[in-house]
Amino acid sequence: MTVVRQGFLGALAPGHRARLLAFAREESFPGGTRIFEEGGTADRFWVVRSGSVALDVHVPGRRAAVVETLGEGELLGWSWLFEPHRWHLGAQCRDDVTAYEFDAGPVRVVCDEDPVFGLAVTQGVAQVIARRLKATRTRLLDLYGPPGSSGGTS
Repeated sequence: MTVVRQGFLGALAPGHRARLLAFAREESFPGGTRIFEEGGTADRFWVVRSGSVALDVHVPGRRAAVVETLGEGELLGWSWLFEPHRWHLGAQCRDDVTAYEFDAGPVRVVCDEDPVFGLAVTQGVAQVIARRLKATRTRLLDLYGPPGSSGGTS
C-alpha cells in the first residue's frame, strides 16, 4: 500500500498515520460516480490517492453548486466524526478516483479508546473543516452574492 504523505495523512505523526492506515482498504471509483449525497448517513470516509472529487451543496430552486474540488492527499468526508453522522455536502468523482476507504465506526472506537490518537485525528479533521468552510463560503459568495461580496474575512 503506497502511503500518501501529504494532506490529511501527511499532517499526522508517523505513528498516528500508521495506526489510521491499519483501518484502510483501497477503493476505486469510475469518473462520474456519486460517492455520497448531502444528508445521507456518514459511515465512512476516504483519503484521495489519485483523481479528483467535486464537493457540492444543494441550493433550493437551482442545481447543486460545486463548492470545492479535492485531489491527492485530501480527506473526503468529515461528517463521520460528529453526530448525527450525516453528510453536510455531496460528492461526485470528476474523473477516475483511487482512495483509501475507512469504515468510520471502528476508527471512532479507537479514537475514544486512545485519547492521544483521537485528539490527533480530530485536530486533523478540524483543520479540514476550517479550510472547507472558508472555501464553501467564498464559492457561494462568488456564485450567489452581490458583486464584490467575496474575499472578506470572518
